[in-house]
Amino acid sequence: MKSLIAAFVALISVNAFGQTTAQPPGGVDPRPPNAPSQKPAFPGQTRAPERKSNVAFDVVTIVEGLQNPWGMAFLPEAATHSDSGRSVGRILVTERAGRLRIVGADGKLSEPVAGLPAVDARGQGGLLDVTLDPAFSSNHLIYWSYSEPREAEVNNTAVARGRLVDEGTPRVEDVQVIFHQAPSLKSTLHFGGRLVFSSDGTLFITLGERSITEGRMQAQRLDGLLGKIVRINADGTIPKDNPFVGREGVRPEIWSFGHRNVQAATLNPATGELWEVEHGTRGGDEINIARKGKDYGWPTIAYGIEYAGGPITGDITAKEGMEQPLYYWDPVIAPSGMVFYTGTLFPEWKNNLFIGGLGSTNLVRLTIDGERVVDEERLLTDLQPNRERIRDVRQGPDGALYLLTDSASGRMLKLVPTRPPGE
Repeated sequence: MKSLIAAFVALISVNAFGQTTAQPPGGVDPRPPNAPSQKPAFPGQTRAPERKSNVAFDVVTIVEGLQNPWGMAFLPEAATHSDSGRSVGRILVTERAGRLRIVGADGKLSEPVAGLPAVDARGQGGLLDVTLDPAFSSNHLIYWSYSEPREAEVNNTAVARGRLVDEGTPRVEDVQVIFHQAPSLKSTLHFGGRLVFSSDGTLFITLGERSITEGRMQAQRLDGLLGKIVRINADGTIPKDNPFVGREGVRPEIWSFGHRNVQAATLNPATGELWEVEHGTRGGDEINIARKGKDYGWPTIAYGIEYAGGPITGDITAKEGMEQPLYYWDPVIAPSGMVFYTGTLFPEWKNNLFIGGLGSTNLVRLTIDGERVVDEERLLTDLQPNRERIRDVRQGPDGALYLLTDSASGRMLKLVPTRPPGE
């Protein structure tokens, strides 16, 4: 009887209006899980019920012909709000091959910004994220992450900053590499690379564990920076209140550890905490709140199975001292890019969490109640026939949602409300 009650409770969820509802067995994704014997640690941790928001929107192409775009940042002159959702400023966008471009308000691409260091663009590597210094209006500093080439095909994730000068041919000056991941490895996978400034002015950098066995097994080690989220000051120095400062044999940059490959991260506007979504294998994409000094378990605990089949490590999904994800997917969405929506263009989406899907080619919308996923919706399913992978998701200063599609001829898209005929 107890097992029947537990099974029933596991199918109960709460919708956005606080009403208790039965959870459909399949949630949004009708496919069976890769690891059907694995059970969530608590009700609602996976396969939240589907709820369609029924929001009518148009998808506008801002620019196309981008080569594997990865990250974007809005320049301050784009800060004019507009109920029409029309962009009025310029946007920095990275191309993985090593080019940083400026997209004009008219959708025209600048020449590549000069002055960036070389990147290793093999595999998943290259020029990755870009963000503005919190004081950009006065110092014109921008920051970018990239895969840094070393000798003999060895590489690592790095972060540089420079002063953007965009009169005539755009360029960056006074470039400084302020962070190097260590150790460097011979791998073309799992660079992580999202950059998020905290409200206190420190910079979070998400780092992959490089996928290969040598790197994977270091995600739990504290003497290196593989499979970590690190926190540094804007000049590359270490904040004195980082969790492991002063501890012998531990890298002081580390904020949290036990991560696999984090390519989606953003601040929760209600709490100021860093939320991140990381890639699993076949199953096990997961949402976490990256908290100070916490261990997120990879590869000791994980949901899903190996790419080649079979259990991950010891087929353990929970262990004392290791954090459970707030939510996980099996099958995966292959997450990259995320944002909490706080704009006014889409009032029905207020405070919803949006996550880009690479493998799923969907935009995933989640209703969040505190630290719980209430329901899920998949948007832009029409991108699937063309296999347009969503690499980044941002909210523009105009309240629209902006997306990058990752392909050799990628696009920057904008979601705006559908206007009634005649408007």
